[in-house]
Amino acid sequence: MSTVDKQLEDVRATIDEEVPNHISISEVTYEGPELVIYTRDPKEFASDGDLVRRLASKLRKRITVRPDPDVLTTPDTAEEQIRDIVPDEAGVTDIQFLADTGEVVIKAEKPGRVIGRGGETLREITKAVGWTPDVVRTPPIESPTVANVRSFLTQERDDRRDILERVGRQIHRDPMSSEEWVRITTLGGCREVGRAAYIISTADTRILVDCGDKPGERTEKPYLDVPEAIGSGASSLDAVVLTHAHPEHAALVPLLFDHGYDGPVYCTEPTRDLLGLLTLDYIGRADENGGKRPYDTDMVREAVKHCITLEYGDVTDIAPDVKLTLHSAGHVLGSSVVHFHIGDGLYNVAFSGDIHYDSTRLFDGAVNEFPRVETLVLESTYGGRNDYQTDQDDSERKLKQVVRNAADREGTVLVPTHAVGRAQELMVVLEEAMRRDEVPEMPVYLDGMIWESTAVHTTYPEYLRDDVQERIHDADRNPFLADQFTPIDSEDRKEIADRDEASVVLAAPEMLTPGPSRSWLEHLAGDADSTLTLVDYQAKNTLGRRIQNGQRKVPVGGGDTVSLEMNVETIDGFSGHADRQGLENFVKTMHPRPEKVLCVHGDESATQDLSSSLYHDYNLRTFAPENLETFRFK
Repeated sequence: MSTVDKQLEDVRATIDEEVPNHISISEVTYEGPELVIYTRDPKEFASDGDLVRRLASKLRKRITVRPDPDVLTTPDTAEEQIRDIVPDEAGVTDIQFLADTGEVVIKAEKPGRVIGRGGETLREITKAVGWTPDVVRTPPIESPTVANVRSFLTQERDDRRDILERVGRQIHRDPMSSEEWVRITTLGGCREVGRAAYIISTADTRILVDCGDKPGERTEKPYLDVPEAIGSGASSLDAVVLTHAHPEHAALVPLLFDHGYDGPVYCTEPTRDLLGLLTLDYIGRADENGGKRPYDTDMVREAVKHCITLEYGDVTDIAPDVKLTLHSAGHVLGSSVVHFHIGDGLYNVAFSGDIHYDSTRLFDGAVNEFPRVETLVLESTYGGRNDYQTDQDDSERKLKQVVRNAADREGTVLVPTHAVGRAQELMVVLEEAMRRDEVPEMPVYLDGMIWESTAVHTTYPEYLRDDVQERIHDADRNPFLADQFTPIDSEDRKEIADRDEASVVLAAPEMLTPGPSRSWLEHLAGDADSTLTLVDYQAKNTLGRRIQNGQRKVPVGGGDTVSLEMNVETIDGFSGHADRQGLENFVKTMHPRPEKVLCVHGDESATQDLSSSLYHDYNLRTFAPENLETFRFK
């Protein structure tokens, strides 16, 4: 008998002692980081509200109780019964069965009517069909991405459970080494923006944090094949942890599965869904531009199937000697500051991912309070000594002026921007400005993935600021449903560009690499009445950076160029990244303050400037590592 089987046998004995005799336990197993108890009596089990808490405290495990599959009514029959039980005025819009968890997700316009007084209706549902109901508000913009991901996971429930059980046994195995040490190896993202990839290693565990591309350099990917860096290849990894779903951090996660990885990907639920959306778009853009696909759609599905989602603040075992906690990073939907607690109090490491220190229109500022942190791996995108952004109010005033000027000339304001996060910030600002008559009303065209990304935001309002959540739940005040927002497709671009009307176009990608925004630039480049407005960070070697630096020739198909007659404006206060002051404030107010800081994800001068400043001002040991360096901390 393996040590994990013996452990489960002991756990089962403890559960049998604690659970009343009239409640049957059909199976106890590990699924991912959780101990899962299957019961044929889910209603009786749930009736004792303290039972799960008592078991979790005694076993020191995260516990999930699920109905035994044998007691679940078939989905077709269950849906009929649920619709009979729930009153019509609840406005049920969808019912989705998650067989791998025994849950039924009920979407309704009025969730309270599904829940019933004191949860009475929920109990009636469980008693009738066996499934555990999870009630969510119907999002005001339905997301095909979210629906497809959930449907796919339901279809793959058998494979999914096999994956989770295998991961669970790996997590709860006995440590294989008596040695204690912690190392970080940099596979990308050092003295450069993008290509983020870092391995944190112990004597027992190897975890990859992020796996992104490098903007403007499609041939440069993380050093995944270097033997001294990643050992025997991707299959040697125990886990992958994603800070967020932007391409510079997540675009190449499916490539890991093409390289033989078969383990878990830990992230928030929005990050999982956006990972599917963004990676499919990533290979779609490769197809459009005649490039080689880095991976196929099968690998995207594998990546999504292996995702294990966590909520902010939950401390989770992901290896025999590593606990993981995700905290809000304030950067984009579902973005995380990643905290690792290693060993029995041995060492603690936090990866900032991309952070925004102050609150924005959509998000509260990044969390920087932890039980312990000895080493911080800190982004340095705006870490240069002169990288101070205008504040948000000034940035909004400047954007409004740009829009007013374009309206006077009947021109177009083209804003290349991240489809996830930045576009939604801009939508909130523009909606308010037009509602208050601070700028003339005009069409705001949303190109590429922006509308679908907005739908994902409305699916997960709990990740947004409280005031935005309230507005999303009120159809009359929802900023994303304003009449001026119009999603468009590629065939609409030329017709709209040729119109003599004032308009705003929000289009990804943000750095004018090939994609919708680049296509718009080619259509509008010769229009002196229009304005190119850059609101995101422009990495080296990208067209956006070259235009910022004065280039006035825009490459088009066939190796030709067109002259850039558009006005060019840079408004930096909308960035989802903390500026130099914000980065310093993040470290200065961090509790506890780390002993060491690795400055990464910034141009060479930015990482070195920030590293030097933190050393001199706060007496910290700081580093500006290069790719393929290894640091040992214990």
